[in-house]
Amino acid sequence: MRIFLERYFEFSRLGTNWRTEVLAGVTTFLTMAYIVLVNPAILAQSGMPLPAVTAATCLSAALGSILMGVVARYPIALAPGMGLNAYFTYTVCIKMHIPWQTALGAVFLSGTVFLLLTAFGIRQLILRSIPQELYAAVACGIGLFIAFIGLTKAGLVVQSPVTLVQLGNIKDPTTALSLLGLGLMVALEIWKIKGSILIGVLTVTAAAWALGLTHWTRAGGGVQSLTATAFKLDIPGAFRVGLLEIVFVFFFVDLFDNLGTLVAVTKRAGLLAADHSIPRLNRILFADAAATVAGSLTGTSTVTSYVESTAGVAAGGRSGITAIVTGLLFLVAMVAAPFIGIVPSAATAPALILVGSMMLTTVTEIRWTEPLVAVPAFLTVILIPLTYSIANGLGFGIIAWAVLHLAAGKLSRRDWLLYLLAALFLVRFVYLSAS
Repeated sequence: MRIFLERYFEFSRLGTNWRTEVLAGVTTFLTMAYIVLVNPAILAQSGMPLPAVTAATCLSAALGSILMGVVARYPIALAPGMGLNAYFTYTVCIKMHIPWQTALGAVFLSGTVFLLLTAFGIRQLILRSIPQELYAAVACGIGLFIAFIGLTKAGLVVQSPVTLVQLGNIKDPTTALSLLGLGLMVALEIWKIKGSILIGVLTVTAAAWALGLTHWTRAGGGVQSLTATAFKLDIPGAFRVGLLEIVFVFFFVDLFDNLGTLVAVTKRAGLLAADHSIPRLNRILFADAAATVAGSLTGTSTVTSYVESTAGVAAGGRSGITAIVTGLLFLVAMVAAPFIGIVPSAATAPALILVGSMMLTTVTEIRWTEPLVAVPAFLTVILIPLTYSIANGLGFGIIAWAVLHLAAGKLSRRDWLLYLLAALFLVRFVYLSAS
């Protein structure tokens, strides 16, 4: 069996071994394990039961990562996506007043669309139609969105009747503790200590308890808690016309997340083909889509590939075994469900700020000296946090790209799908203005 597995995962060709792959899987888990704490904290604000969402987060991450490792054989781990969970909670459930059960139905539909479009090769076609600079801009915009949410949760940014927002009171214990937590996480990152975010969250949580800044009532957790969210999705409700845009956003943001992650991980691992294509792309996309469907059924937002997988690659991971090990550790992490309620906002806020800052690394991929690129990219980046909507930033970016290139006489038949997407977004904005 061992020889068969080594052949299936191509250990010899990739120059790897079991010890390296296992350690890489552990490294990836430690780097992204913060999602076990942060994702439930965000989704719980939509009204979802915290213990159930914690268990669903662990289970969906485990299923997605293991599926990616077995089917696609890549060292890419999956979990509920940052940015997408914020859109699910703050835009769909809170701003649009849509029940979380219906929002889960929209996630299920987007995952089903993923599967169908992957099977017919359309998803791959869409991936190739979006300019690389807009992918980078979306990542930056989502990073600012996540960081802004973290800043408000920390109390560092508060509402102002005059200037909309202003600096909060840094003497407030929660704000001060959040800043100390952020400093600790950054220091651990500088020292290259694995699991820096998780260590920071746990340390701030302990400090908050010691200072009497948080209180906790034990809640149920583990596998049994899944009954509160599993199969509670409202698919018929998600078929309403008003939710088509939500499915649309879940679909496209996941596309962007995946492309950036795939390029980052495969480049770092040296797994790109000679023509710069990604081998077994269909299998990667299938694993991602299936994980999203499974996540919606268990009770969490869209599951996507994590760029933190590059940490495992840096540790030597090259095969699907890395992802499988990460998935198995997420299964073990399900025991954290009964204790997740002890984590205060002062602990999760700095994690959101740091993760948001990390997502800004793609800003260097944008040609800021070229107006045809810079303006659409800027609109995408700035409108995502300022309108509190990933959909708005994404839509304006694509429309601006299409309009400017059309005005400059750089229309090309090969870009027909991009212009179709721009038209769909324009119809969306007109519809929202009329409603």
